[in-house]
Amino acid sequence: MKIVNFVSLVGLTILIAGSLVKNGYEVGDTATDFKLKNIDGNLVSLADFKEAKGFIVIFDCNTCPYSKAYNGRIVALSKKYSKDFPLIAINANSNEESQGDSYEDMVKYAKKNNYDFPYLVDATQEIARAYGATNTPHVFVLIRTQTDLKVAYIGTIDDSPRNASSVTKRYVEDAVDALRAGKPITTPKTKAIGCGIRWKDA
Repeated sequence: MKIVNFVSLVGLTILIAGSLVKNGYEVGDTATDFKLKNIDGNLVSLADFKEAKGFIVIFDCNTCPYSKAYNGRIVALSKKYSKDFPLIAINANSNEESQGDSYEDMVKYAKKNNYDFPYLVDATQEIARAYGATNTPHVFVLIRTQTDLKVAYIGTIDDSPRNASSVTKRYVEDAVDALRAGKPITTPKTKAIGCGIRWKDA
């Protein structure tokens, strides 16, 4: 009986411990800053944007078909919200696992697609893991408070990953517009649709 109770106790402890382990951010969590290398060779952090009210952080890459389909919409998001919610793109793909996602490839890709926003390389994949990013593209909208940055939206850009002309719900735009107006976000979380991030230990 004592052995059974001990096994049950151990199992319960493992279950509780497992439930306490968080896999990335959830809406409402505090987001920590980072400092990553941009395509211009400079290090970029969120703290650099003193006037920003928040950020659109997108984990993206050069090679995923979904990322390519969203490319024009990502550029448009940057142009629309650059003054108060600047867009920051981060490539966390391992180049060993995903040919075409090297830093040099990022520089060429950004130039080809006229990026006017930072495109950062997460070489250690530490930031992607901290955020809980799983796909490309995967969006995290952050709002700046008096003391920190809070995660306000997580998920996909809109409801039409393949075809921009078929979009009926613009989740990121709706989220940022709501934050700008001081209103609650109607849909604070959606499922990110795209290619899985190519991890170094994959």
